[in-house]
Amino acid sequence: MPVLKKETATGARLIVGYLGIFTVMIGVILLLPLLLLVFYPGEMQYAKCFIVPGVAAILIGYLLMFLIKGKKEGTLSGHWDAVLLLLVWIVTIVFSAIPFALFGNLTFTQAIFEMTSGYTTSGYTVCDVETLPKLFLFFRSLTHLFGGVGLILIMTSALSDRYGVNLYNAEGHPDKLVPNLVNSARIIFSIYALFIALGTVAYTLFGMTVFDAFNHSVAAVATGGFSTRNESMGFYINDTTGAYNATGIEITTIVLMLLGMTNFFVNLFFVTGKWKKGLRHAELWFNGLFLLVTVPLCALFLVNAGISSSYGKGVEHSIFHLVSAASSTGYTTLSGFQNFPSAVLLIFFFAMLVGGGQGSTAGGIKQNRIVLMLKSIYWNLRDRFSKTRTVRTNKMWRCGEYITITDKAAADNNVFIQLYLAVVLVGTLLLAACGFPFKESLLEFTSLIGNTGISYGVISSASSPLVLWIGTVGMFIGRLEVYIVAVALVQCGLGVARKEVM
Repeated sequence: MPVLKKETATGARLIVGYLGIFTVMIGVILLLPLLLLVFYPGEMQYAKCFIVPGVAAILIGYLLMFLIKGKKEGTLSGHWDAVLLLLVWIVTIVFSAIPFALFGNLTFTQAIFEMTSGYTTSGYTVCDVETLPKLFLFFRSLTHLFGGVGLILIMTSALSDRYGVNLYNAEGHPDKLVPNLVNSARIIFSIYALFIALGTVAYTLFGMTVFDAFNHSVAAVATGGFSTRNESMGFYINDTTGAYNATGIEITTIVLMLLGMTNFFVNLFFVTGKWKKGLRHAELWFNGLFLLVTVPLCALFLVNAGISSSYGKGVEHSIFHLVSAASSTGYTTLSGFQNFPSAVLLIFFFAMLVGGGQGSTAGGIKQNRIVLMLKSIYWNLRDRFSKTRTVRTNKMWRCGEYITITDKAAADNNVFIQLYLAVVLVGTLLLAACGFPFKESLLEFTSLIGNTGISYGVISSASSPLVLWIGTVGMFIGRLEVYIVAVALVQCGLGVARKEVM
């Protein structure tokens, strides 16, 4: 008898089918906070807030999976992987907002903003966190963990490596630690687990409860910035009662933020003792030089403005907040940033704009791109003033290797930076159109798209829905990176025009 060939799932059927698999996984994530009921049984009344959307996501995802069940999986041609990535993030945020809407403390717009902030590791909040049940505080930290590592890294590890790699790269991770994606996921989770565990132990030793220590450790390593206190890290570091070891908590936070903003590859080198190879990474030197120059300057400006009581205190404030801004964590010990000296705000603006290392949990343009841009300028000037027509090979250090940079790679890099700056300008103008001063609008949107979370007086629980939606879109574009969102939208338009989705 002839063998019947399986029908091949392509186009919209394939996209929706894969989206179904991811939706089931989203449902599982939503049910994870229920594990906390073992330690806090008094919060059983809030379990339904997670059970309802969690079970719904699993059922809906299971039904969508029938579109590809028993069929041969086709290949997503063109840039449909970017479209699927965009859909996965949107569905994840929407389902994750439902628990807050069911709890009743946030409007739907506020809940979407809060969860976008969580998964993009921005750290903005419109909640009174000190009144939130621990189930919700724990869930907020989980969004940092999954969003920081990468939703797609987590989810595609359950799919074929062939397909998973495409989505993994589309999410903004240029490197795989090892050839197999599943093993890469395990290595990255192991590194994260190690850092989080060490951070939790350190915070506990310095006076935090185990619950607070875990949540702050996750947020610092994921460069997210969610806190269990309305005063953020200032609650512990500015403590005058002696209940906390403020210096220990501050140093621990700085170290965790630095680890979080470092490339996964480089962290792996350090963990495995390959220090020499790890130090051969241009971003580390760039970050060190940046802090070496800006910390003394910021300290001087803060002392002159009366914000820091002494130069030593100014240095302390500068190190913490510059690392927090550059790593896009957003932890603070001070308030009223919009009233800081203009010179300090300019340095903060640059730190948020540049961000952390590529292939890390940090946001921003990424230090690797800035280094490449600066080198491109140098190479261009060098060639212009060269007296001989010498053909040179341009190289730079990346993850322990002295790699060759092609003209196309340098040009693509510069285009990305220009596109990023254009989005910053558009977002700034939108916030300014809502009635905010240009300076605050510029700083706020740079913080939003950089997934930093430091507020300059624009975003708050009292913000209008329009401002929150502008902020939501800004954080979303920043986390997925401008190219991915643009490519996905263009692909959708072209797909509809060509009827490729049918």
